[in-house]
Amino acid sequence: MLQIDALHAGYDSSTVLHGVTLAIQAGEIVAVLGRNGSGRSTLARAILGLVPASGSVRWQGEPLLGRPTFEIARLGLGLVPESRDVFPGLSVAQNLWLGQKNAQRPGRWSVADMYRMFPALQRRADTPAGVLSGGEQQMLSLCRTLMGDPALLIVDEPTEGLAPQATTRLGQLLVELRSSGIAVLLIEQKLSLALAIADRCAVMGHGRVVFDGTPAQLLQADDVRREWLEVSA
Repeated sequence: MLQIDALHAGYDSSTVLHGVTLAIQAGEIVAVLGRNGSGRSTLARAILGLVPASGSVRWQGEPLLGRPTFEIARLGLGLVPESRDVFPGLSVAQNLWLGQKNAQRPGRWSVADMYRMFPALQRRADTPAGVLSGGEQQMLSLCRTLMGDPALLIVDEPTEGLAPQATTRLGQLLVELRSSGIAVLLIEQKLSLALAIADRCAVMGHGRVVFDGTPAQLLQADDVRREWLEVSA
């Protein structure tokens, strides 16, 4: 579905990604793990054409590099950014409606579906998004992206600042999305969440993929976790 080969990307004269190769299939959750500065968020931005990049990124066989971001989104890729980027002056309902790519031809998800998944959003439908809690804004950002009917959902650091209960609900939702055939590229620091829901884990370090395997294999790879994930005492 998404195939990345020898991807290099960065900002101005600084190269962050150094030959990343990674693949994700339909109905699969791939967790991209690593410490801050390892290149995980730059990978998401490169896929979506938000930073200069070279190498190869193909979506269902179609090359993405060099395309504008709006074209990439129309092909079926959706981003839930770390910054959430809700429209603070608009209501929850208005934020959701803005997520639709084509109001004349709605996708598989409706506003009612979003409210079913997150009843708290329905209770605050008329509330300006800017006064929501961090967890509520994260859920709104995710639901707004789903309203665009993506086939691949790129979720960047979704648990940052979330309470444990909200993190658990988020994991449950991502598993539900996988069962519907959506591919999920989960950029995350919480190893526990990745081990609980991911089909594969890719560990990044210094702009490269240093491990790509199943959660069970990562649990066995003590050297990888120690060098690239764990914080030294």
